[in-house]
Amino acid sequence: MGKLTATQIKALREPGSYGDGEGLYLAVSSTGSASWIVRVQKDGRRREFGLGSRAKVSLAQARDRASRIRAQVEGGLDPVAERRRAAGVPTFREASIAFYTEHEKGWRSGPHRSQWLSSLEAYAFPALGTTRVDGIEAPAVRDVLAAIWLEKPETARRVKQRVAAVLDWAHAKGYRVSEAPLRALSKGLPRHRAAKGHHAALHYSELPAFVGRLRERETFGRLALEALILTAARPGEIRGATWDELDLEAGLWTIPGSKMKGGREHRVPLSPSARRVFIRARELRNPRSNYVFQGARADRPMSDATLGKVARDMGFQVTAHGFRATFKSWAAEQTHFVGEIVEMALAHTQGKLEAAYQRGDLLERRRPLLEAWADYAAGGSTNVVRLVA
Repeated sequence: MGKLTATQIKALREPGSYGDGEGLYLAVSSTGSASWIVRVQKDGRRREFGLGSRAKVSLAQARDRASRIRAQVEGGLDPVAERRRAAGVPTFREASIAFYTEHEKGWRSGPHRSQWLSSLEAYAFPALGTTRVDGIEAPAVRDVLAAIWLEKPETARRVKQRVAAVLDWAHAKGYRVSEAPLRALSKGLPRHRAAKGHHAALHYSELPAFVGRLRERETFGRLALEALILTAARPGEIRGATWDELDLEAGLWTIPGSKMKGGREHRVPLSPSARRVFIRARELRNPRSNYVFQGARADRPMSDATLGKVARDMGFQVTAHGFRATFKSWAAEQTHFVGEIVEMALAHTQGKLEAAYQRGDLLERRRPLLEAWADYAAGGSTNVVRLVA
């Protein structure tokens, strides 16, 4: 039997919390308004859930809602997600359209916008379109992908990424209890044969969407991968970067020759976006470490596996080194920057004749290239002019 009565509830005006029992309280504010809350504790963790205002929810209704929430928590369910699902769970087609509507304005790549829904229409909607998103599990997605996984690997990879994005969105909205089952999918599909001698790379048209997802969460691994992308650096150069190499006020990263593949000092002009990444890393810096992106120990750099794992955990079967190929393909196919500038940005070793006559590093001519790259990665369009050699 509860402690409160309907008559008492109407009369309560003094600020405070008034308990009815079993975690149900009426919280009265200093203005006299009041709302119901229920406090539930399980496995040492206490949570509070709002049940509605006194003006709209009666004592009997509050007790009923509190009882339902206690049962959900005891059963291992999330009451917030259950409440959202009760409001109506969309089908995969409906969720895809909602996701597209929310995000497409941020995609400045015309081909990406036009292909996003059409790829799902062709390959995912026939099997998954009418299924509610809370009922889509790994086997159903695997079957969709298996039909094109080896025959059309690039298309299958993009469909996988887009299905995962919709399911992750549905999880964030409370329509699903879990994110996309990427780990199960990776185990359930055959491995693609990578082209011999080349690092698996992301096509540049997919980069804005990749960077958008990369920025949805913040970890040192994600910051390091974003720094790698924006500077077109090698993984070892990013992992080994130390604070004494950076001049963030001048927007310059100077990598000593001892750390470079070619054995020659390499200066990297930092775009505003790249500077922001390094500034954020500095804000999170461990004062005991000189590494920008330290590993498990303060005296060790981030492991080589971490960068690749970030991309794989996002559902992308690409290598960290492959983003250099992404950068070069973008520069060659989407800009008019001369090849010499691009090769300098990649710190590729010059031939003996070139080295004899080209003693400078074209730092200031590389700066607009990396700024255009950062703008493109963030979803901007490539709009550059030809630079005179």
